[in-house]
Amino acid sequence: MSHIAEIYRADHDEAARQAFVGALKSHVNGPMEADLAKLYYEKLVERDTGELDEVIALFEQEAQYRLWGSAVYTSQDLLWESVGQTVDRVRPEFHRRWQAMKESGATYGSLSLDPELNLPEPIGSREIHRQPGGYFHEASPDDLTSPLLYFSSVELYRAAKGLGTNAKTGEPGMAPLMLKVMREKFPQLEPKRILDLGCGPGTETLGFARGFQEAEMHGLELSSPFLRFAHLWAEEQGVAVHYRQGNAAATPYPDGHFDLIVSHILFHETSHEILPQIMQEARRLLAPGGVFFNADVAYQTDRITVPKQVTNAWQVAYNGEPFWRGFAETDVREAMRAAGFDNDRIFADYVPLGSGDYFMFGASKAE
Repeated sequence: MSHIAEIYRADHDEAARQAFVGALKSHVNGPMEADLAKLYYEKLVERDTGELDEVIALFEQEAQYRLWGSAVYTSQDLLWESVGQTVDRVRPEFHRRWQAMKESGATYGSLSLDPELNLPEPIGSREIHRQPGGYFHEASPDDLTSPLLYFSSVELYRAAKGLGTNAKTGEPGMAPLMLKVMREKFPQLEPKRILDLGCGPGTETLGFARGFQEAEMHGLELSSPFLRFAHLWAEEQGVAVHYRQGNAAATPYPDGHFDLIVSHILFHETSHEILPQIMQEARRLLAPGGVFFNADVAYQTDRITVPKQVTNAWQVAYNGEPFWRGFAETDVREAMRAAGFDNDRIFADYVPLGSGDYFMFGASKAE
């Protein structure tokens, strides 16, 4: 039987379409955004009042800005259309594998779903990234469409932002960099239990499990389709991960249960109101001396230009990033202090990646 990682492969025509979408996204994120910056500094800066919403209104009067927005919106439509063709073709085999695993039982890890779980709002009703149906959509019992769409788009989307890792579809992209930074910052860290908060379809979770092979690996996620896929992906690759459906702001685990808690792009996809609760929960779950380590987008408003703030605000308004601005305006150091972490144990660093940076932040818990 072929390895599950071999099933998801774009054929010639699908790969060509996806390459076109990637090139289009790179163009709108690169040269077209650079032209908007030029427009600002040559024409609009003298009318900048210092209020972002007023600057956005100035941009909205410019045809060049409207053309850029149309191109970004269309590129996102084409993203889902192009990866959707591959997903439609491979989905039956993934569903067959899932049913076979259900009947035979798990060999390595476990999966615990909670059909009574209430999805927190406003997260539960949003189509993040404008993914068709969103992260929680299930057309039928055991449907794997939403995780297949998500994981097939990640590296394409990341590369178009200049943050590509050259990871194959379904393989960890950011976990290796996170592990490298983690070991530099905490060289003595040898966790016995690890929790991946908001683990999604589990691709990065596997990277953490492989990085600490002696540790017991757990993943927590709201989406049951994502978790089914993550469980299948881990089982067929022979990696023991214990997946559980739950809310990162109110988990079912006991106090001090984990030595390492990680997340990847969780915080810019959760609401500003829920973010403090997740940080407080992470501190509760950490054992003394444990580490909370997160990686997310590096678009904090105090370090990016006004034109970039404007284009990011457009993504919030029109392109399925409803919580991005709230996270970008959050002082994570202050949020960590408010959650109870000691000031001298908090970190927030920008790590070079591709043509940009990634934001890595967190804290260690006092002994």
